[in-house]
Amino acid sequence: MKKAKKSITKPLNINDITIIDDSKLKKAITAAALGNAMEWFDFGVYGFLAYILGQVFFSNASPSVQVVAALATFSVPFLVRPLGGVVFGLLGDKLGRQKVLSMTIVIMSLSTFCIGLIPSYATIGITAPILLLLAKLAQGFSIGGEYSGAATFVAEYSPDRKRGFMGSWLDFGSIAGFLIGAGLVVILSTLLGDAKFRDWGWRIPFFFALPLGVIGLYLRHALEETPTFQQQSESNEQRSEKPSKITLKQILTQYWKSFMVCVGLVIVTNVTYYMLLTYMPSYLSHDLNYHSDHGVLLIIAIMIGMLFVQPMIGLISDKIGRKPFIIGGSVGLLILAYPAFMMINSDNIGLIFLGLLILAILLNCFTGVMASILPAIFPTNIRFSALAIAFNISVLIAGATPTVAAWLVEETNNLYMPAYYLMVVAMVGLVTGLKMRETANQPLRGATPAASNRREAKEILSDHFDSIEQKVEDIDEQIENLQEQRQDLVDQHPKLD
Repeated sequence: MKKAKKSITKPLNINDITIIDDSKLKKAITAAALGNAMEWFDFGVYGFLAYILGQVFFSNASPSVQVVAALATFSVPFLVRPLGGVVFGLLGDKLGRQKVLSMTIVIMSLSTFCIGLIPSYATIGITAPILLLLAKLAQGFSIGGEYSGAATFVAEYSPDRKRGFMGSWLDFGSIAGFLIGAGLVVILSTLLGDAKFRDWGWRIPFFFALPLGVIGLYLRHALEETPTFQQQSESNEQRSEKPSKITLKQILTQYWKSFMVCVGLVIVTNVTYYMLLTYMPSYLSHDLNYHSDHGVLLIIAIMIGMLFVQPMIGLISDKIGRKPFIIGGSVGLLILAYPAFMMINSDNIGLIFLGLLILAILLNCFTGVMASILPAIFPTNIRFSALAIAFNISVLIAGATPTVAAWLVEETNNLYMPAYYLMVVAMVGLVTGLKMRETANQPLRGATPAASNRREAKEILSDHFDSIEQKVEDIDEQIENLQEQRQDLVDQHPKLD
């Protein structure tokens, strides 16, 4: 750690600033976002098909239990995500980000494809839900390294002044994947009819995962390693050092503040995400008795709007910072969650849409900056592993949202329990937002500054020396103040001279 501090304090020159190749940056964003879209494509399909999957794989249960069981199968894989995070995180910090992201997309696409092949409960009995669970566990293991790896990859490829905008495209991929999954469900159910879709048509969306995975693997395999990771590897080679090993205990002791910030941000983001995009379709169809297509179409319209808002928030965060969005989104969720659910429960289609829209905009406040904040709070040598562990421990909590929300509504017979759930989570987000440090326009921890071009690099260098001059002026001013105070004391007490 002492060497890292020494390198940070040495004078900066133009050659220390990394110039990011624009074409490589675009390829990196596309490859990372596509993998994330794949992850959320499955979440979208699974969430929108929960009522059918409950009937197919838990046909011996009551309708209410079928939905809860299907959503529980969605949540159980989150138990293995921390394990996947540890394994892929350590590999990512040792072998590189690009290799690990190629591994995760293969496992994810194959396991999603296999869900479409599993026979129903009526055909093979208890083996059907067991196979479904195994496929979901494989997904959970691979996803344990997916988002944290993709966020690290994008952050390390992005110029400092554009990291918010570039990072926002990662969750743009999430929303787009969710949207494609939901749209595919609607199109197929409309074309095939309710009976055929329930019988076999529901399998088709899962089959799309295989070609998407092949495309994603091709894009990721063709990419170079991130400039930041290459710098660290070259630096280690020059010093004849092996990559430093770090344990979970060290992360929790040396970087516990960063770890807790990551946990808080991921919880508020993902609970809101799963509540709106995974649980709401079942809530609208099962609890409010809307036709399943009604709920799906409403969420699709909401997600289309989110796609436009997402990059705008990332762009604005590069100007005003990330903290205002985390704090503002948390306060908004705390105040507006209950009114939003009042609108959703109003039986008025316009008010239902407005209630969902409020939740969607608040969710955008989090997703628009999340991929740029999280990688910036850990240093390069542990970024992937620390982020993967913290992220997936948090998602372990957040992933239970659809199941817990459905259970709370079922047990209490209170349709406003999801709103209370969001209000509690909003407090977590607010405290975290107030405690976190601002990361906008700053180099990643342990890395040199990164710029889009040489002109921007010169501006960064100028700002760097202006900052040093300001610090020198501040020190001179402090010295003058101390000298004045000393003189005042001497004037009052001449014997002190």
